[in-house]
Amino acid sequence: MDIFDHINQMEVRREQLKLGGGPDRIQNQYERGKHTARERIDLLVDEGSFVELNPFMEGLKASAPGEGVVTGYGKIAGKRIFLYAQDFTVFGGALGEVHAKKIVHVMNLALNTRAPIIGLSDSGGARIQEGVLSLDGYGQIFYLNAIASGVIPQISVIMGPCAGGAVYSPALTDFVFMVEQTSQMYITGPKVIESVTGEKINSEQLGGAEVHASISGNAHFLGASENSVLKEVRRLVKFLPSNSEEKASKVGPMEVKEREERVHELLDIVPEDGTKIYDVRDVIIKVVDDKEFMEVHSKFAKNIVVGFGRMEGETVGFVANNPKTLAGGLDIHSSDKCARFIRFCDCFNIPIVTFEDVSGFIPGVQQEHNGIIRHGAKILYAYSEATVPKITVILRKAFGGAYVALNSKAIGADLVYAWPQAEIAVMGPEGAATIIYAKELASSKHPEKVRAQKVAEYRSRFANPYIAAANGMVDDIIDPRDTRKALIDALDILRFKKKQLPPKKHGNMPL
Repeated sequence: MDIFDHINQMEVRREQLKLGGGPDRIQNQYERGKHTARERIDLLVDEGSFVELNPFMEGLKASAPGEGVVTGYGKIAGKRIFLYAQDFTVFGGALGEVHAKKIVHVMNLALNTRAPIIGLSDSGGARIQEGVLSLDGYGQIFYLNAIASGVIPQISVIMGPCAGGAVYSPALTDFVFMVEQTSQMYITGPKVIESVTGEKINSEQLGGAEVHASISGNAHFLGASENSVLKEVRRLVKFLPSNSEEKASKVGPMEVKEREERVHELLDIVPEDGTKIYDVRDVIIKVVDDKEFMEVHSKFAKNIVVGFGRMEGETVGFVANNPKTLAGGLDIHSSDKCARFIRFCDCFNIPIVTFEDVSGFIPGVQQEHNGIIRHGAKILYAYSEATVPKITVILRKAFGGAYVALNSKAIGADLVYAWPQAEIAVMGPEGAATIIYAKELASSKHPEKVRAQKVAEYRSRFANPYIAAANGMVDDIIDPRDTRKALIDALDILRFKKKQLPPKKHGNMPL
């Protein structure tokens, strides 16, 4: 047998690997509305850029085509990424010893070369017949998820079942994508739950994409199809740097605007009356390049909006109260969502812009008993610890502890701006006047008239932005139309900001 015979034999084996578990099982994937592992990779990476690793690895006890997972590297928009894609046509994508070794190897390569890692999950769980070796494999993956956290971006894409211990790897990564109707995540399945608790529920109701995107908060993004989800993964990667030592690549806007150009539409978006609602995303879209804003967790804790946009080509992370939901107040879920996003941005050198319009932390027995103190403290911790450029714009209201928590000067904001109609105080004028002037109101023959006068007096004396500006807590009061210019100027001067935290092993965040 000469060298060409060996080459031909190698090519035959490669072609056999591409068949996965065979035509019948591939057809089953299609009938479920799912692609094969290799087709998903082709949709995700730049054409012709994927290089497979360890295709011929096999277990000593029982071999399977590719061991149920395809691993390798490729490019997204020219940026190097590493990935693995579980192959449901082989043992249901179940994880065994060699399957885990392939994933661990590609994760180590990603970590050592400082490139993002993307996992495409489609697995029935641990390979039971391999016993504790499967569990050990999961443990090695979880360990690397934790070690790589904050070093390289980690993205999980759930494209089928993800059950039992397997769910903890996505939970340890930075972003989780799910596909409607075909993705599920849960620790214990419907049958186990019914046998233990008597509750009857199906897989979709228990751990489907909609559930995790809107109720549990475990999924950051969801899409109607695998194609649309993978397209959004590509979009996200373009916003991110490859690792913690780099900045995201600059992407020139399609529509070039002069920095001095005013955004007149901002005058019409935010009502001066603090009781009227609006959608803060309309403000963000008006200031970012090309009106492109990629919202994270759009269906979860809607009272806070977080996501990525660009300003003059540079990636910026946005955090904004949304008065459209719960008057923009902060509760347990929005605190977690906000803090997690801030810490991601800080890990990867992404400046943070905060649009503030908050009446406070949402009161209530349930919030208190469920730990709003502990959860709200996460926002304070995240902003205080972050060393990236941090800029705040107070659009309308900034009251009480929520004002302090949302990137005030006291906890490390580099620059704080306020619109002229902003109110900054311990509490809203209506509530404050009722407390401060309680005796006068009680003794007055016309309490409503007196109350209105006292509210106006409090607003004028204590709540206007000039009081905060006079005390250095606001750097400037700006025309709303100049918000984009002010932010770009601020990002420019903070571009080379250097700040070091005191030497320590790590802090103890209130979890």
